[in-house]
Amino acid sequence: QVQLVESGGGLVQAGGSLRLSCAASGRTLDDYAMGWFRQVPGKEREFVAAISGSGGTAYSDSVRGRFAISRATNKNTWYLQMNSLKPEDTAVYYCAARNYVFLSVNLHQYAYWGQGTQVTVSS
Repeated sequence: QVQLVESGGGLVQAGGSLRLSCAASGRTLDDYAMGWFRQVPGKEREFVAAISGSGGTAYSDSVRGRFAISRATNKNTWYLQMNSLKPEDTAVYYCAARNYVFLSVNLHQYAYWGQGTQVTVSS
């Protein structure tokens, strides 16, 4: 059973930076694709970024150029570096993993989810 735990959320002023981490346990996720999604109350969870098992990446248009997804050498931890944060980035951020080497922007293709971490960007 794969378990994911996010950390690194918090309150930051607009223009600031945060780095989210997601630690996986239960099994080695060498060939898993991993992603970050976010959700605000009353809206659907939306794709933010993803990284494939071979290191390819994808980003939503709203964060491309400001956010960067990466994974640690052990491949059981991955990160979302968020720079130039905007108030509209405020959301609960979730990490997710899928048992497939190719990444996906579709949240329904991810089987494993963390509990979420709140990111609040003040103006």
